[in-house]
Amino acid sequence: QVQLVESGGGLVQAGGSLSLSCAASGRTFSNYNMGWFRQAPGEEREFVAAITSSGRSTRYADSVKGRFTISRDNAKNTVYLQMNSLKPEDTAVYYCAADRRQYLPLYVTPGLYDYWGQGTQVTVSS
Repeated sequence: QVQLVESGGGLVQAGGSLSLSCAASGRTFSNYNMGWFRQAPGEEREFVAAITSSGRSTRYADSVKGRFTISRDNAKNTVYLQMNSLKPEDTAVYYCAADRRQYLPLYVTPGLYDYWGQGTQVTVSS
């Protein structure tokens, strides 16, 4: 079992940056692949980025590739999402999620993740 708590959301102007963090409880964080998802009002939850348990492999949605970077620090039980060049269409609640597997492929389907945080709101103004 792992509990996830996101932080770092807020209001930013288009072109700005935000850094999200997801702190995990439990001793097995380093065994999990981790993902970030987002959900805008009236929309389905969509994949943003994922990282393997070791941090050696990552995967990004096309819409954020080149602008967002996922990373993790297993010593701190934390996964990060650095978001640069933000656009109004990035506005959403951002969730981190844990997948109990440690290996590839990195999943993009929300239903394949085992644990979820409560989310943090990101609003990008134009």
